[in-house]
Amino acid sequence: MDADFSIELSREDPVLDFPWTDPKGKVAYVDLKRHPEQLAAIVEAQDFPDLRDFLQMVNSSRSLLETAKCDAWSTTELSAEEEIYDAAHKFAGYVDVLFATRDARLALARHEQFAKDLVALLRRAPETPSSAEVCVRRCYFAEDAERPVQQGFYFTLYVSGYGDDGDSALLNWGVALKLVGNAMVQLSRTG
Repeated sequence: MDADFSIELSREDPVLDFPWTDPKGKVAYVDLKRHPEQLAAIVEAQDFPDLRDFLQMVNSSRSLLETAKCDAWSTTELSAEEEIYDAAHKFAGYVDVLFATRDARLALARHEQFAKDLVALLRRAPETPSSAEVCVRRCYFAEDAERPVQQGFYFTLYVSGYGDDGDSALLNWGVALKLVGNAMVQLSRTG
C-alpha cells in the first residue's frame, strides 16, 4: 500500500470546527465513540459496508481515536501520479479523525508522531492497488458552552482503491480501509 502524510497548517488549508453542522443544518456530527448505536444515521456507512466497519473499528473502545466526518465516491479521473496503478477506476473516501481525549487533541507533536507511525505501518502492509494519505490539520474545538473554543489538531485520512472497473476499485478500497483501521487500532495499543 502506498502511504504518506503531510502537515497542513497554513491559512489556506482546510480546518475542522468540532462539533460541526453543515450550513443548512441538515447534516451534523454524530458521536459514534460514545453512541455507537447512531451509526445508522451515517448515510455513507449504510451505503458502503467497508466504511461502516472502519467507523466501528476506529470508534471502538480499543481505539484512542474517534471520527468526525466521512464521505466516499467513485471516479474515472485519475491524476498523473496515480498512473502507477494502471487502473481505469478509483474508489476513494475521506474520514476526519480526532484523538478521543482533549489533551491529545491539543498536541501537534503527538499528531505528527501518530501520522508517521501510521504511515510506517501501512508501508509494511502487503502490496495492494491502494493508497492512504494522512493529513494533520487545524481543528477548533467548541465542545461545550462553558469552555472557550480551543485550537488543536485532527487527521484527514484519504483512502483510495484502484481497479480496472468500479467493482474492483471498490473492493481494493475496502481492503485499504481494513488495513488503515487495523493499523490505527494497533497504534492505539502502544500509545
